[in-house]
Amino acid sequence: MQWLTLAFLPILAVACWLYTVGVARGRFPKLRNKRICLLIAHPDDEAMFFAPTVLALTEPELGNHVKILCLSSGDADGLGETRKKELVKSGMSLGLMKEDDVFVVESPEFPDSMTTEWHKEKIATLLSSAFAPNLAKPMKNKSTDAPTATIDVLITFDRTGVSNHPNHKSLFFGARHFISSLLHNRPGWRSPVDLYTLNSVSVVRKYTSFLDSMATLVGMAFSKRETGDHPGPLMFLSGPKEVRIAQSAMTTAHISQMKWFRWGWIGLSRYMVVNDLKLEKVTGS
Repeated sequence: MQWLTLAFLPILAVACWLYTVGVARGRFPKLRNKRICLLIAHPDDEAMFFAPTVLALTEPELGNHVKILCLSSGDADGLGETRKKELVKSGMSLGLMKEDDVFVVESPEFPDSMTTEWHKEKIATLLSSAFAPNLAKPMKNKSTDAPTATIDVLITFDRTGVSNHPNHKSLFFGARHFISSLLHNRPGWRSPVDLYTLNSVSVVRKYTSFLDSMATLVGMAFSKRETGDHPGPLMFLSGPKEVRIAQSAMTTAHISQMKWFRWGWIGLSRYMVVNDLKLEKVTGS
């Protein structure tokens, strides 16, 4: 009887995962008909950390247009050109509409480095020039005009960047600074861009793969929700089919990055299965 019970546990775990997938897809809000930018630091971030998000948001029936903006080519090992091509291939496999929806910035201001934090002002300036060129220069006087932008949603890492990578963390502060600049001297207006950030979890939870889906669902159930045009928080949970697509995005697209430890990541990381995103509250500077 004891051996029978132990044999049944994996089946029960998978059943709970599949049940959670159905609950997450049926009860949590979705983004529809949005212009969405995923802001990442390096090629492979989109697959290693945000695959459930990209796979969910690119579902054709939702009517979203998802783009990826990567602020470095990941050239620390001299593989920048290779990694740019890998990012395009990965993005297409995850559901992007066209190759032009992937844009990689190559600038000495954003070096691929484990020790360098990027300046939030420079990130905000780049985002303004890309998505709000008419607001790139802050106004000295207050205006009654509504702020505008060419995207509706910006998604990136939270303040600890999942892995504490300084490049990841920099994106959080740069994105918040960008949203704040949109509202500068425009009292009473809400930002035209909603900022969502990927929740970082403990090391233990980080490596529990699909087993973390239930814990995430329970945590989300007790969180305060917003609905309507600015829903939050968001939860994207992949089933077995989507997990295989995410894993393939790494193994067949990001070939140059498939070191032994990344095999462990794509097999054990909960970020290959589940993403929970927080809707950030940002006010004008």
